[in-house]
Amino acid sequence: MYLPLVVGVDGSESSLRAVDWAADEADLHEVPLLVVFGTLWERYEGAALARELGRPSTEMKADDIFKAATRRARRRHPDLVVTTETVPDEAEHALVRAGRNASMIIVGSRGRSGVADRLLGSVSRTVAALSDCPVVVVRGNHDNRALGGRHDRIVVGIGAGETSASVLRLAFTEAQLRHVPLAAVRAWRCPAHETVDHPLLTGGPARLYEERAAKELETALEDAPSDVAVGRHTAEGPARAVLPAASADAGLLVIGRRVHGRLGRVAHAVLHRSACPVVVVPERT
Repeated sequence: MYLPLVVGVDGSESSLRAVDWAADEADLHEVPLLVVFGTLWERYEGAALARELGRPSTEMKADDIFKAATRRARRRHPDLVVTTETVPDEAEHALVRAGRNASMIIVGSRGRSGVADRLLGSVSRTVAALSDCPVVVVRGNHDNRALGGRHDRIVVGIGAGETSASVLRLAFTEAQLRHVPLAAVRAWRCPAHETVDHPLLTGGPARLYEERAAKELETALEDAPSDVAVGRHTAEGPARAVLPAASADAGLLVIGRRVHGRLGRVAHAVLHRSACPVVVVPERT
């Protein structure tokens, strides 16, 4: 039995864009789509649902939100199996619980607060930190398509030390399904005190750190499937800056999360600054 893909909705424009992306992803993986709405969200009154349902902006209930989400998903993929579920709980807890029996959770980057798109909503942040399955936060100003868009490469962040197989496995799978190249990015830094030695040695320590990063990158990619074109990239700087920069021309950025219940500094920065959707993968020890 195939586990469904879960998408969280609240009637906001951000959540409806997440439905578009989720519908593409579910169709790509040939799994059903489950639309989840937490009933403790307040009723929504705004332009996004009004435009989708073609009637004046009035108070919307759960049925209206489901109707809009289902219509958008089936408009993109008429044969996609779409079900809906109302959960009597706060949005983040409803989604985390639904994710225990899901292949992936898709959420928008923000909810109905009206803050700028560059800010990450609390629901998205909490779900990404607590979920037992991968979580995609749909952000950036791309075309809301999981595949076939203008940005046809996937980026995966390779951390220091051993990279979890679950992170690489998801990155490889997404690249295979989309038939796009994968860019593996390893950020590195040379401690400041090692770059101020004798002038004739300037740059020497930095080269050593870069070479070490390149070797770690090769080790992490030893089992890369032969049918995926993998580019290897090392970049000087903190990962929290290098990875968002690499997302500018990507369709998806894959990162790991090592601690349950908490986003590290890198994941936190990436989720706030990425120019494309980000998938946070729980790393299995």
